Amino acid sequence: MQKISPAKGSEFGRVVAIMSGKGGVGKSSVSALLAVALRRAGREVGVLDADITGPSIPKLFGLHERPRSAGEGEILPVETRTGIKVISINLLLPSEDDPVIWRGPIISSAVKQFFTDVRWGRLDCLVVDLPPGTGDAPLTVMQSIPLDGIVVVSSPQELAHLIVRKAVKMAAALNVPVLGLIENMSVLNCPHCGKPIDVFGESTAEEAARIAGLRLLGRLPIDPALATAGDAGMVEDYNAPWMKEMPAWIGDGRVVC
Repeated sequence: MQKISPAKGSEFGRVVAIMSGKGGVGKSSVSALLAVALRRAGREVGVLDADITGPSIPKLFGLHERPRSAGEGEILPVETRTGIKVISINLLLPSEDDPVIWRGPIISSAVKQFFTDVRWGRLDCLVVDLPPGTGDAPLTVMQSIPLDGIVVVSSPQELAHLIVRKAVKMAAALNVPVLGLIENMSVLNCPHCGKPIDVFGESTAEEAARIAGLRLLGRLPIDPALATAGDAGMVEDYNAPWMKEMPAWIGDGRVVC
C-alpha cells in the first residue's frame, strides 16, 4: 500500500507509534507521557489518537474543545495547556460518552484522515497512539502512514509477553522498525518503606526483550499519582525521574526529536 501524505503545511521530524498486543497495559498513558517528556525537552509535539473505539488521550490531557476548521476541508488539532497538539475522535463527537459503533473500513478511513486532513504544522515528533492488538487500525497505520518506528508496551505477565511477540512479528511483516520494548506497571514501590512489590509477578522484561530481539527501553512502575493525574486530566503535571529518559527511547539512545 502506498504511503499517504500529511495535510498541507504539516511536516514531521519523526512519526512514532506506540503499540500493544493487548489492552490494559497502559499504552495510552505511555503515549501521553512520551509526548509530555518531549515537550518538556523543548520539542514541538503532536499526538494522533488512533484508538478510535477507546480514545483515552483527551481524558488524560483534560481536553474538551472541538477542533476548529482550517479551511479547504481540513481541521486544526486542539492544543493542551503546554502546547501539545492533539486530535482524537472524542473531540469530534456530539457527546464525549457517545460510543463509536463503526466497522473496520470506516475506522481505518478515520485514522488516515487524522493524518491527511489535520493541519499539524511543523512538529519535531508525532506520537501515534494505536489501538491494542493487530486489527484493522494498527494495520492501516503501519501500511499507510510513514512511521519511523514503533515502541511496544507490555506488562509483566507471561501472556502479555507472548502477545508482544505477535505484535513484533506483525511489524516485521510490514517492514516497520521496532524501537524497543517498555514494560509498564512493572513494580509498585511501597509508599511506606519504598520496597518494590511485584504485583503482577517477577519481571521477565529482559528475557522477553531478548526473545523478541528488542531493546528493553525501560521498566515503568505503578504509580497511584499517575492514575490520579490522568483521571483529573492533568497528565502534564505528572513528573517522575525516569521521564527524562523517555525522549531517548525514540532516538536509539540519542534525543533526535
